[in-house]
Order: sequence, then C-alpha cells, then structure tokens
Amino acid sequence: MSQSDQQTPSFGETHAATLLLREFLDVTDDFERALGDELSVNPTDLSAMQHLIVAGPLSPTALAERLALSSAAVTTVVDRLQALGHVHRMPNPDDRRGTLVVPEPASIGRAMGRIIPMVTEVDRAIHEFDDDEQAVITRYLHRVVSAYRGHAEPAERPRTWRADAAPRPHADGSPDRPDAGGSSERPQP
Repeated sequence: MSQSDQQTPSFGETHAATLLLREFLDVTDDFERALGDELSVNPTDLSAMQHLIVAGPLSPTALAERLALSSAAVTTVVDRLQALGHVHRMPNPDDRRGTLVVPEPASIGRAMGRIIPMVTEVDRAIHEFDDDEQAVITRYLHRVVSAYRGHAEPAERPRTWRADAAPRPHADGSPDRPDAGGSSERPQP
C-alpha cells in the first residue's frame, strides 16, 4: 500500500444522493460567485448584502456580529458597498449616536432578480412529487442538515434563513414566514 493510500480516507460506496449533495454544494458556490459577479462584490461583501436583504437595515455592530468580523473590517465592507451604490448609511432612529446600514432597493432588486427564479424553480421541483414522497425527501434533508450541523463549528451569529428560525414580523406585526404552501424568503446565493 502506498503512502498516499494510507493518508486518503476511504468512504466505501457512496450513495448517488450523497454525491448529488456534494455537487449541490459546489453548484451553490458557483451560484454565489455568479451573484457576486452580478453585484461586483467579493464573497464577504456578498454575505453582508445577504444579511441586509434578509434582515433589513442593521447597525454596523450587528452586521459585524453576523459576519464574525471586527468593527474595523465591517467598516471597510460597508465603505466598499456604499461606493458601489449597494447600501447607504442613515442615522439610527433608536440611537441618535448610531447609524444603520440600509440596502439600496435597486441592489436588492438586482440580487432578487437572480435569486427568485432559482428559488422558484427549486420549489417547483418538490411539487413534482406526491405528498408521501415530499415527506420522505423533507425527512432526508432534515437529517442531512442535522448531520452538517453536528460536524460544523458552533455558530453564534444569527441565521434568519434557517428552516427552524423564528419568523420575522412585518411592520404590521404579522409573521413573515409564509404558510405551508408558500415559499421561503431566504435568498439562495
């Protein structure tokens, strides 16, 4: 046995579904790169835009926490996004000394113009299966997500797009999460 054979773990036979999950992760990376190219941003700036699109205006401190960046680093991110016209700063109405980073509607529109058709097509695919098949697929995906979470570093930053995340209320107080027949609001870059 060669030295390289001893260092490379063997997974044995891998199910086609598991291989497709690996491909899904690769394609997700490709989609994020394409979305970043569309907005002319790097991966960190794209992640900041994702948080701002999902959560709405955030203080620089809240954005830094979500990105796991220092305040100086997030200032650089916001400066870059502002120079590109993706965000603007405004006074925080709840803290007269603070500011909020606000995503520009045009940038949200550009991002969602790529995201919504993809999410719609993915959601349409599950509806090609009957209720029993959908239940099996959903149960499988729950187990996959659980396995990933079990092997990931614990993350303290908010992930409002998670399936088990509490819904954000609308301005009128109604929940943002659609009913069971609706689609998710999470951008899928």
